[in-house]
Amino acid sequence: MSELKGRRQAFFLTLFMKMVKFILRLQLKAATGTGGRGIRLRSEQDMMELLIGFAKKDNRIRLVTLEGSRTNPNIPRDAFQDYDISYFVTDMQSFQEHDQWLQIFGKPLMMQKPEDMELFPPELGNWFSYLILFEDGNKLDLTLIPVEEIDEYFAKSDGLVKVLLDKDQRIRHEVIASDRQYWIKPPTARQFDDCCNEFWMVSTYVVKGLARKEILFAIDHLSGIARPNLLRMMGWNIGAERGDNFSLGKNYKFIQRFLPNEDWEKLLSTYAQNGYEEMWKSLFTCYELFRKYSRAVSERFGYPYPDYDEAITGYTQKVYASLA
Repeated sequence: MSELKGRRQAFFLTLFMKMVKFILRLQLKAATGTGGRGIRLRSEQDMMELLIGFAKKDNRIRLVTLEGSRTNPNIPRDAFQDYDISYFVTDMQSFQEHDQWLQIFGKPLMMQKPEDMELFPPELGNWFSYLILFEDGNKLDLTLIPVEEIDEYFAKSDGLVKVLLDKDQRIRHEVIASDRQYWIKPPTARQFDDCCNEFWMVSTYVVKGLARKEILFAIDHLSGIARPNLLRMMGWNIGAERGDNFSLGKNYKFIQRFLPNEDWEKLLSTYAQNGYEEMWKSLFTCYELFRKYSRAVSERFGYPYPDYDEAITGYTQKVYASLA
């Protein structure tokens, strides 16, 4: 048994040395550009050649996919985009025995292995991931997936997937990356009411936190629950005005493009939370914006405008006045 293990380790050591030579050749033709520590930033072409080239030479890797923003033609390219790569492998354990093989991809500035952490329980089942920030500024999110779970992977996919390598022709259908799953979806009457209910009810927790002088509690509820529902309502109105065949981006990062400048400035002002007066002002501005956009959505879809606004606005003003 030990002899078999020794031969196996020798095989992988030989493979590792071959791949070190491979990456050194790539690094000799690194693209121009500078990382945060004076190291030249490798280009997308160099990174993809490296990631696919490694997979081609390793018989344990049978399929390679790219996910995320680099598959999305609607997202502008920049140096901060991660390389979200999945390797479908025949032997998970041999990769997990050590991390030396990852040096093939460059010198890490920092690495995280979410499935090997105690404080944060793993969420990927049999999958195993490596989040690596390299010294040149490139970031790799690499996931190892048992080759038997290919069907499950595509079933759970958000649509932003591109097949880079398929050694066994396992993928028999055309895979076209699409962000359709993230397009604005018009709300049902129930969803509209639920959003209003959640915004106004959670706002009372913000009020309570401010009244008690528990600012972190108030900030957490405003930022974590109330404002996201304001953004959701704004998104629904944008979709109603402009159509629902596009995405506002992760965390609504493109919403500025579709808001009047005055409303954008008001929205940004709600992120001022460094004191009690600032928090009260931010809360009242959220009320103003939510009222405007929820009424607009109500009218556009013909949904009843609930009375939560009147009730909670009155409650908030009463509490605020009592603290003067």
